[in-house]
Amino acid sequence: MARPGFVLEVDDRTPPLVVHDGPGYRLEKFPLGTEVVYAPEALAPVDDQAEAIAAALDSPTDSAPLSELLRPGMKLTIAFDDITTPTPRMRRPDIRGRIIEAVLTRAARAGVDDVALICAIGVNRRNTDAELQQMLGERVFRSFFADGLLTNHDADDDNLSVLGGGEAGEVAVNTRAAASDLLVFVHVATNADGGGAAAMATGLGSTATVCSVHGLQGVLSDGAAAASAGRVVAAALPVFSIEAVLDNHIFGQPLEFLGKREWEWSIRDQVTWLGLRRALALSPSKTRRRLFTAAAGGYSVVGINAGAPAAVRAQSTKLLLQQQLVQMQGQADVGVIGVPEQTPYSIDSVTNPILAAWRGLSAAFSSADGVPFVREGGALVLYHPMPVEFSPLHHPSYVDFFADVLTATIDPLQIQEKFEAKFATDPWYSHLYRTSNAFHGVHPFHLWYRIAAARTHCSDIVWVGADRSSAERLGFRAASTLADALEIVSARVGRSPTIRYLHNPPQIIAEVR
Repeated sequence: MARPGFVLEVDDRTPPLVVHDGPGYRLEKFPLGTEVVYAPEALAPVDDQAEAIAAALDSPTDSAPLSELLRPGMKLTIAFDDITTPTPRMRRPDIRGRIIEAVLTRAARAGVDDVALICAIGVNRRNTDAELQQMLGERVFRSFFADGLLTNHDADDDNLSVLGGGEAGEVAVNTRAAASDLLVFVHVATNADGGGAAAMATGLGSTATVCSVHGLQGVLSDGAAAASAGRVVAAALPVFSIEAVLDNHIFGQPLEFLGKREWEWSIRDQVTWLGLRRALALSPSKTRRRLFTAAAGGYSVVGINAGAPAAVRAQSTKLLLQQQLVQMQGQADVGVIGVPEQTPYSIDSVTNPILAAWRGLSAAFSSADGVPFVREGGALVLYHPMPVEFSPLHHPSYVDFFADVLTATIDPLQIQEKFEAKFATDPWYSHLYRTSNAFHGVHPFHLWYRIAAARTHCSDIVWVGADRSSAERLGFRAASTLADALEIVSARVGRSPTIRYLHNPPQIIAEVR
């Protein structure tokens, strides 16, 4: 049995601890008494992936076996996650490619000859040909891409199919998927709040559908809008869901030691660490970004589930909680989070200030089983340089959001009322999204709304090492060191606050008691 999560209290013997700091790392000496939260160890990987895939397809949950759902003359569509999942990317072969090959083999045996593959990007950027081949493998890519049977979803397509209205409003999805006799959805599960029919609604949905789920009202609904859209999809479409659950080995070789507890580093790990720090210190920022982008994760598959979307999601969530949930006693006055360089939305790109803020304040801070690990009115200290750098290829709307929207207001409600519709319907943003590799114009809005919960909950948010003008533009404060940050927040939380450092990645879900 893998070791559970662990909360360390810093004492005189505790060594300096690794903190992610954008395209680099810090060794930080935390104040005595600081609680350091480590994720549980990874679950044991499946012994034979091919065997596990076959077992899931042939003995699914709440569904007939896949082979029984296939027949000659039917229209089969296979949709799958885009390159944003997981982060960092998987080593080859990607488990999605192996699963899809198994589905295609069964389809061929059943005489199905009308098959199409769709990358469910939602309002994320179009995946490149190389990325599609990386996920699916050369054989599947070659068989479908040249004939136009492997495509990226287009949320701005005027001919999407309306399935009906849920509590969040009208749900419109990809027409090919809606017209299919069977939709197979392949998802890589890395966190407990994704996947299921809701992921199909947003991955294959119209811009309006995605906005109903990820827009401000969807965020304020605390998951109700996503669940409603998912129910509409599950009720209207014949869906066979497949989810591959990954472990929490974020770091591959030779950086695997970064996922260990510092006092368990071997001599070799320590030497590698010294070399890494020296190399990063001497490298320009573009080189550091390329190094992080090129590094694949060390993931293994710990489970493969198939069948009805709701049942599959429940099985995957159970596994994920086993390797991400950490129990903590009470809430801290100050939370500390290191923000890594790569986010799901900066692959082969730049982590701009908005992406950094989302990664720290939503993906990390909001990862909790009901109760945040910092008390209401407490403070957060985060690490990231937040350079004012944007990718004109991938993030054109982020440039204008940062320059025009955030200079006018940082209030989510005002931003929604005054700016969202313009960005969502702007023809230039839509053109870049549909024909290039740009995120949709509305994308930065959705991330900004998800930051709102942390801003409301905490009385102060300070970024260590951040560009001051950038932090101020986003409504935060900047400090040079942890000691300076703690001095800044002391006016709100007192001179002797309880401090808790969320040592991630790997992903941690806080269970506060």
